[in-house]
Amino acid sequence: MNELEKVMKRIETCRETVIEWQKNLIAIKALAPESGGDGEIDKARYVRTILDKIGFDEIREINASDERVSSKIRPNLVAKIAGENQHRTVWVLSHLDVVPAGDLQLWQSDPFELTVDGDKLIGRGAEDNHQGIICGLLAAKALRDENIVPKYNIGLAFVADEETGSKYGLEHLLKTARHEFGEDDLFIVPDAGDPAGRTIEVAEKSILWIKFAIKGVQCHASTPQLGINAHRAAAFLTVELDKLYELFALRDEMYDPPYSTFEPTKREANVGNINTIPARDIFYLDCRILPHYSLDEVERAIAGIVESVEKKFNVEIDISFPQRAKAALPTASNAAVVEALAAAIRAVKSVEPVIIGIGGGTVAAHFRQAGLAAVVWGTIEDTCHQPNEYALISNTLQDAQVLAALFLS
Repeated sequence: MNELEKVMKRIETCRETVIEWQKNLIAIKALAPESGGDGEIDKARYVRTILDKIGFDEIREINASDERVSSKIRPNLVAKIAGENQHRTVWVLSHLDVVPAGDLQLWQSDPFELTVDGDKLIGRGAEDNHQGIICGLLAAKALRDENIVPKYNIGLAFVADEETGSKYGLEHLLKTARHEFGEDDLFIVPDAGDPAGRTIEVAEKSILWIKFAIKGVQCHASTPQLGINAHRAAAFLTVELDKLYELFALRDEMYDPPYSTFEPTKREANVGNINTIPARDIFYLDCRILPHYSLDEVERAIAGIVESVEKKFNVEIDISFPQRAKAALPTASNAAVVEALAAAIRAVKSVEPVIIGIGGGTVAAHFRQAGLAAVVWGTIEDTCHQPNEYALISNTLQDAQVLAALFLS
């Protein structure tokens, strides 16, 4: 067998390793403070034990300070295996944090305890982003186990804070350790994809998260004339914001979905009893905007809608932006990382890759903002953030094979 065949065979035997790693990763609640958690330190320590066992040539911790968590740090790990040509590194970057479980009644099992159902591994974070963490580790482990030196350096990065903005994760790495990433390096982010593993994401929409705080006057629900119902104004505003779909209706078939989206999501509790009209109501809007539009023009349109609601209901509405990220320039479809990954996909999966853009935000956007060509790819069932989230063992093993092929190309 040649080197690639040996590595492919080695990875095929790793089913139990995938289960073991998923079990331990799922059990660690790596939630950001914004989500009521204590950060990612325990998960980073566990990943570090795997890196040590594999035998990486270099492992660095590039942590960000955060007084909100008990450890006072948000962990970021950077690990390398030296290649034949050390002037280029093939990077696989995944994230350590997960989102909360949500409504536990919608789960068929404990979200933080692995459930194995045939090919399915069920638990919070199994797909987002444990599969990405594991496929990079497996590919590197297979090369080490076969005593094969990759063509270029292998770089694995594990970052904090992806789910809540990346300030303490990749943004911190790019600010404090930019020298780690070379202009000729290849950057793969296994954090989105499709069930066939064909799509290579090279572009993302702009992200705008908006918090609306509506202020009225509290009173007894039986005497509404004595108050101003903030809840009613908020409900009306929620519906009025649907006008954004009409105002920004351009389509671009490169993206999935091919249009800008404006969706109300989180809503905070107002009053604790039924017979009180609330003086305050807070909700959030998640906007994913095609790069053809500027964030400024979207914000102006929103301000106009808000002003009309304020006048109609005699309320005050404060607007703030938990996240505001302008779309980065796309990675070129003929970039070295695109062509190398496409060749590996063809070799392992025997399918023809498709170049796309997406609406979801990934850390690849931060690479692109820094002028580094990055792609997002994976073979996923798209269950991230859902109850009963799961990853397939078969997808994980095959993605590891694709990465191994890339490391050897």
